[in-house]
Amino acid sequence: MDRAVAGGAARGVDRSGGVQPTGDTIQIGIAVDIPEPWGAQLTRRRVEAGDPLAVPAHVTLLGPTEIRTANLAAVERHLAAVAAAHLPFALHLRGTGTFRPVTQVVFVAVAAGISECELLAAAIAAAPGLHRELRFPYHPHVTVAQDVAPEALDKVYEDLADFSAMFEVEAFTLFSHSGQARWQPRRDFRLGD
Repeated sequence: MDRAVAGGAARGVDRSGGVQPTGDTIQIGIAVDIPEPWGAQLTRRRVEAGDPLAVPAHVTLLGPTEIRTANLAAVERHLAAVAAAHLPFALHLRGTGTFRPVTQVVFVAVAAGISECELLAAAIAAAPGLHRELRFPYHPHVTVAQDVAPEALDKVYEDLADFSAMFEVEAFTLFSHSGQARWQPRRDFRLGD
């Protein structure tokens, strides 16, 4: 159900189930979910590669970031404003790439929608109370294998070389992690809302 974000006119879909974070800090991340049937396909390939971090397929907009729990409401207001200021866009995933030898990652490449992802990521990172040191420049992609045997990386790279999917991105999702459970979706923020 749509629920107004406190202090903002933009609306987001609350997926937290009313669960409020406990403790002084919380880990958050923000991503674009990959819709079906492609999301399940890419997630399954990551599992089959033996990747222990096989989370559902997504394009990261903000990687895992620890914030003060007291800042969560302000971050959510900022995300609502960012979503309202950006229109939906087409995202085209095509082929594979790798960050090897720097990191042991194989990914499905973003062929169209790169600049839209970059603009969203930059706007999101400007939220008050967010500070995250980046090890590498932002590069939108969908990880399909990470930190697995070189042969598994090679196989996923080859198997998905002809992968292609095109869809409309209409929202991004705020995820949280309490340290005791897997990443949980908290709220969807609809673009241009």
